[in-house]
Amino acid sequence: MDILDASLVDWSRAQFALTAIYHWLFVPLTLGLSFIMAITESIYVKTGNEEWKNLTKFWMKLFGINFVIGAATGIILEFEFGTNWSNYSWIVGDIFGAPLAVEGIMAFFLESTFIAVMFFGWNKVSKKFHLFSTWLVAVGSNLSALWILVANGWMNYPVGMEFNADTARSEMVSFWDLLFSPVTVNKFLHTISSSYVVSALFVIGVSAWFILKKRHLLLAKRSIVVAAVFGLTTSLFMAYTGDGSAYHVAQKQPAKLAAMEGLYEGKEGAGLVVFGVLKDSRNFASGDNFVFKFEIPKLLSWLGYRSANAYVPGINDLINGNPERGVESVNSKMEKGRIAVTALAEYKAAKESKNDSVMQSSLATFKANYKYIGYGYIDDPESIIPPIPLTFYSFHVMVALGFYFILLFMLFIYFTLKKKLETKRWLLKVGLWSIPLGYLASQLGWVVAEVGRQPWAIQDILPVHKATSHLDSSNVQITFILFAILFTVLLIAELRIMTRAIKNGPKE
Repeated sequence: MDILDASLVDWSRAQFALTAIYHWLFVPLTLGLSFIMAITESIYVKTGNEEWKNLTKFWMKLFGINFVIGAATGIILEFEFGTNWSNYSWIVGDIFGAPLAVEGIMAFFLESTFIAVMFFGWNKVSKKFHLFSTWLVAVGSNLSALWILVANGWMNYPVGMEFNADTARSEMVSFWDLLFSPVTVNKFLHTISSSYVVSALFVIGVSAWFILKKRHLLLAKRSIVVAAVFGLTTSLFMAYTGDGSAYHVAQKQPAKLAAMEGLYEGKEGAGLVVFGVLKDSRNFASGDNFVFKFEIPKLLSWLGYRSANAYVPGINDLINGNPERGVESVNSKMEKGRIAVTALAEYKAAKESKNDSVMQSSLATFKANYKYIGYGYIDDPESIIPPIPLTFYSFHVMVALGFYFILLFMLFIYFTLKKKLETKRWLLKVGLWSIPLGYLASQLGWVVAEVGRQPWAIQDILPVHKATSHLDSSNVQITFILFAILFTVLLIAELRIMTRAIKNGPKE
């Protein structure tokens, strides 16, 4: 058995997290601002009012700055699957690589082809064709997100695949199961709607700054109207898809749900914790590990199982098992996982010695226990529970911010309709300082999704520590430092260029 280099695993995780966090600082604005531009340009083409064209070109400039830097970090992120996670890429590359290939061939070329027309085609192509190009850029950028999220959704709920014992690789048997997995569909809708909210907050914040400085008032007011309506619509949809996410997590990843809610003991009619403070998060023997909490009775059971009295398994149920509730213990799964690992090794040995009878019996045993194979590499039953405080607090702060955004958009729409927006300086300042809160909520969503999945690279199939490349940890440490410096420089450059473009404002 390979000796686990814990340092290599930790540094590989840290480098991938670093890259993903920086990359996701740029993606939400790209996804949402592209549609806001398409909407404002549609109004321009419909009305012929040049002010709407000027408005569109201003936001297009900021979109372009953000798009270029975001694309650079995304390319590095994909390369890391080959450099730091080669075991993962070998085992599941036939499945995971397919949506990424489609993303590169279809979506990337779609947006890159028409982005040139969008930026440089003003007064060179017809208004309608230019508008068509802008909409295709918006659709293309969101299609890019779709295929990446198909790959990520599959990691959380692996479907449409079979494991080939001869090659020791997972192979796709149904692309459509992969694409239309309920986890994937909901993840895509929730992710892009959260990105639209981030972009709406960005437009409102920048526009609020213009009003506070008494500059470009017409552009700012019109931008706020579009962004607030866009933001309110998408934030309500985000809340709806968030409910769908909770349901699918309960069905497919109960350990993540238990960590999100700090639920140590399973119960019927489980309440949803609105806010609370944890004690010793790894004290699994404690039935209730909160200093204090406020919860809504029965709501967690309803969200997770669509029944107010449904039983929700807690952390202790998931570790030790609860036969009365149909919850299998981790030790039982570990035993079956080791049977699968041993049977696979016996199959390979029998194949080399051409012993057909042993091959067939080993293969049958392997297939019967394959869904537990990841547990065969788990040594500590408690390790299947993700970091509880990080998952719990990230989830609750994210949800609280989501409801705050809904209220904020409603306030901007209300005072705009009342024509009192300019007099509400407090609201304009709140809108400006809410820009970073949008990014924070979006990042926390990914923390819940990815930290909450630990210790799995592929849920129940492949633990993270078996997915890494065979590297010296010092190599990963060096590249981590280099990437940290590079990404920080890129972020500072983006902020300086963006702030300069905002201060200069649109060309009159």
